[in-house]
Amino acid sequence: MSKTKVLIAGAGPTGLTLALWLTRLGVPVRIFDKADGPGETSRALAVQARTLEFHHQIGIVDDVLAAGIRLERLTIHTPAGIAARLPLSDFGRGISPFSFAFALPQDIHERVLITHLQRAGVEVERGTGLVAFQDKGDAVIATLSKDGRTETVSAAYLAGSDGARSTVRHGLNIGFPGGTYEQAFYVADVKGTGEVTHNGMDVTISAYGFAIAMPVRQSGSLRLIGIVPKAHEADETITFEAIRADIERDTGVKVHEVNWFSTYRVHHRVAERFRVGRVFLVGDAGHIHSPAGGQGMNTGMGDAVNLAWKLAAVVQGRADPRLLDSYEPERIAFARKLIERTDTAFRFITSRSRLIGLFRRYLMPKIMNVALHTSFGSRAFFRLISQAAIQYRAGPISSGTAGKVSGGDRLPYVADANGDNFEPLRSLDWQVHVYGEANCDFRAMLAPSGIPIHAFAWTDAAGKAGLQRDAAYLVRPDGHVALASPVQEAAAFQRYLAGLAIRPRLAERAPYRVPGTMHSLA
Repeated sequence: MSKTKVLIAGAGPTGLTLALWLTRLGVPVRIFDKADGPGETSRALAVQARTLEFHHQIGIVDDVLAAGIRLERLTIHTPAGIAARLPLSDFGRGISPFSFAFALPQDIHERVLITHLQRAGVEVERGTGLVAFQDKGDAVIATLSKDGRTETVSAAYLAGSDGARSTVRHGLNIGFPGGTYEQAFYVADVKGTGEVTHNGMDVTISAYGFAIAMPVRQSGSLRLIGIVPKAHEADETITFEAIRADIERDTGVKVHEVNWFSTYRVHHRVAERFRVGRVFLVGDAGHIHSPAGGQGMNTGMGDAVNLAWKLAAVVQGRADPRLLDSYEPERIAFARKLIERTDTAFRFITSRSRLIGLFRRYLMPKIMNVALHTSFGSRAFFRLISQAAIQYRAGPISSGTAGKVSGGDRLPYVADANGDNFEPLRSLDWQVHVYGEANCDFRAMLAPSGIPIHAFAWTDAAGKAGLQRDAAYLVRPDGHVALASPVQEAAAFQRYLAGLAIRPRLAERAPYRVPGTMHSLA
């Protein structure tokens, strides 16, 4: 019987992210997938700022950015012509270091993750299926099958990132309530010509729905996405030629060559549980969403990061196993909220109601044009779709409030000429942030814990971000605030750390040093 610390079923973006984070944290993993190779097609395009922040933490964001395209403008079309042009190149300024809209096809994204995983010495085990598994209380015993041969594996934990038809979820007998939207979608990569925004996204809003056209950098092609016309929804096989006229009319693209075309139906479901004992559900195995807002893949990768640092701390003896109890309540609450939000948006943009269609065609572009050309409107839109507003305030390991920041919030981003407060997060470790002066007694009393204190000079930007001067914030490895204290009271931090038996990654952590005045490390 072979052994590993974490066994990961499924090597899509979620499983690869989980494997990469665990590997960076020094945890042995095995990751397998029943497919013989990585995906050749892609539905997920949007890579949100929060995902890019996670990629920055593990040092792969430059390769991800080089592979995709920054979207500079959203152009909204109606049958009457261009209704609005909305800037996207810096619409999240001051909220994230990645303040722009970004697109990268899922298949290319996966290849970037696979490359970094291979560099770390981990290969995806292809053509391998999960036959059965059993939680023995102290380990999970799994049976894998490849080329007609079986293997028994003992793992401390099993993560099911094996998609909407998850074998892991079925094995746990967890319900997956929800439904399927009646509309069928098409997605195509084509060579074509038309008035398409350079480095941008074109959205056509019509009385019956929408269509999207955007560039795919690597192939020099265009990605077209839209709703299959109602007249063809019931076709047993939907071909590109059958709906070519509708696609060209709605996208404004004259198609010369079709590289890839597919149709699919969208589900909306959230599993009843995300965890049973030593087995976890991650990504599409636990929740699937409408494509509204480009949230699905990013949410799965967020699941992976949330679970990875907690698993690493527990398997390495740096935290009490009760830390893992926070995974399900934090992530399932967000998944349910997201399903509700995207479902409402999706039903609105696909409704065939004549009244809603008229509103969508004539009034909505005007409202968006006015709102998103204001700083307040553009920043609100960025927060909504970037996942920078995800918070776990109601979670079991969140505590306190200082300024406008509470335990569970994502640490606000603050930058000045000397750097930013996100750079220390690359340690993937617990840390304390103080914006102002960190007093000597506070430093001295926390020193035995091994948790570093990062003191940042107080700035107007810190205040605008909602931080409180001279307050202290205990920051988790994923960049969320665990404990926010308006005063530098070491005892409160010591109690929090002791409650979960938290210890930092002392052996692995390299000293953090940046020239200049923004940062200092205790």
